[in-house]
Amino acid sequence: MDKERKYIFGPVPSRRLGLSLGVDIVPYKVCTLDCVYCQVGETTELTIERKEYVEVETVLAQLKKRLADSVKADYITISGSGEPTLNSKLGQIIEQIKKITDIPVAVLTNGTLLTDPAVRQDCAKADVVLPSLDAADEQAFEKVNHPHKNLNAQSLIDGLCKFREQFSGQIWLEVFLVEDLNTDTEQIAKIAEAIKRIRPDKVQLNTAVRPTSQKDVKRIDKQKLEAIAAQLGQSCEIIADFSSAQPPRHAPKQDQQMQTSEIDLDAVLSMLERRPCSLDDICSGLNIAKDQALHYIDQLQKQGVIGSAEKDGTTFFLADH
Repeated sequence: MDKERKYIFGPVPSRRLGLSLGVDIVPYKVCTLDCVYCQVGETTELTIERKEYVEVETVLAQLKKRLADSVKADYITISGSGEPTLNSKLGQIIEQIKKITDIPVAVLTNGTLLTDPAVRQDCAKADVVLPSLDAADEQAFEKVNHPHKNLNAQSLIDGLCKFREQFSGQIWLEVFLVEDLNTDTEQIAKIAEAIKRIRPDKVQLNTAVRPTSQKDVKRIDKQKLEAIAAQLGQSCEIIADFSSAQPPRHAPKQDQQMQTSEIDLDAVLSMLERRPCSLDDICSGLNIAKDQALHYIDQLQKQGVIGSAEKDGTTFFLADH
């Protein structure tokens, strides 16, 4: 296996962004929060300090190489192993990406650092920003997000409001619901009030349909999500994927020739290091047939670098960090 760090991963099939080519600009798992539902894993460095973290030129070189493979993606998404706004070169990275491709740029962020004018300026260079708001008071914020000691729910909301004032692009606000933690009537009403202040273009409800960092996290059933969505307004939609039996939207045809010259073990492992993926996710994201994907999974399992976990009847594969 190539030991050079891979900053580019996917494309990953996303309910929010179609096929998303990921750009990972912080180490595993550097974040401002330690959310109970995180798919990447528990936070190993809880911080609010911005640093350069990665060499910008190395990231861009890997992206250029991946784009040269005629990869198809709906968005280039800055996300990955932690909170991307912790990278102090975020704005420069977005500017350089836009010079080498016309694919729109999205930033997937927990939104906690949008209180910082420099972070707002950096994020405003993107086409779409997808922040989170899982709680509208301190008690729920602590339970769900386990924030850095210098963060609080009201500053998070204030930062989102300030960003809306200066950003003319799309803001798609994710609300991740965990049964028994942030789903009572009072909390939903507070979140609804915060949403009115933030004025996002979309509100997207999610819940734990994939393996999470804490094993006891309970997902919300679809009917309850629909009821909460109705309370949060017309711009609210459900993005949690309850259709694991459905074929992926970009799944390759079964008789399609396998692309062994373009896809290798590193590409599969790179996906699984950032999020748990089902077999269909791997096939869809890398445009490969199921027997090829199974071959790679088998090889990675024999090397002891990935494992698997069941979530509501679906098997997900994930890297061992």
